Amino acid sequence: MKKLVSILAVALMLGACQNNSQNNDTTNGEAVTADSTAKTTLVAYFSASEAHITAQVAKTLAQAADADLFEIVPEQIYTTEDLDWKNEQSRSTIEMKDSTARPAVASKVENMAQYNTIYVGFPIWWYTAPRIINTFLEQYDLTGKTIIPFATSGGSDMGKSGEDLKKASAPNANWILPGKVLNGNPPVDSLKVWIETLK
Repeated sequence: MKKLVSILAVALMLGACQNNSQNNDTTNGEAVTADSTAKTTLVAYFSASEAHITAQVAKTLAQAADADLFEIVPEQIYTTEDLDWKNEQSRSTIEMKDSTARPAVASKVENMAQYNTIYVGFPIWWYTAPRIINTFLEQYDLTGKTIIPFATSGGSDMGKSGEDLKKASAPNANWILPGKVLNGNPPVDSLKVWIETLK
């Protein structure tokens, strides 16, 4: 009988130790783990056209940089009419004429704190970044983070898009400028070469 009691006592002690160990790794029912595989680089992009050219480039860049991918989606999706740059009354024309315009973004990066490097991609509009990129950047504290802009364009280069974004929306970040226009969805290997030049 004493032997049985001793065995039961040991079993209870082991169970308590195991529970304590599990409790130390949880907070309010949510597991708290040190994920050593969490990525520290993010590729965030806005792609408006039906061809989704910027989206294709962003996905390839995320692969090359071993980065997480986040699409900057507007609350109000841009229609073909909205993107008509020849129409003075189109939504995009009106936004780009107003440097304070901030189109709403549908969602946020919930774990922005984990990223040290952020590639921000967009199509060039009126020789700079669409105003929604300002909205995206201004949602976060980007102090000390490295930001690298990239773009797609039908004919323009980066121009002052990076400088404009830095000045208006993320002055405390570490910007690598001027960034790069990445047309034609360059292959992974060529993007890896570009990434190496940024280090």
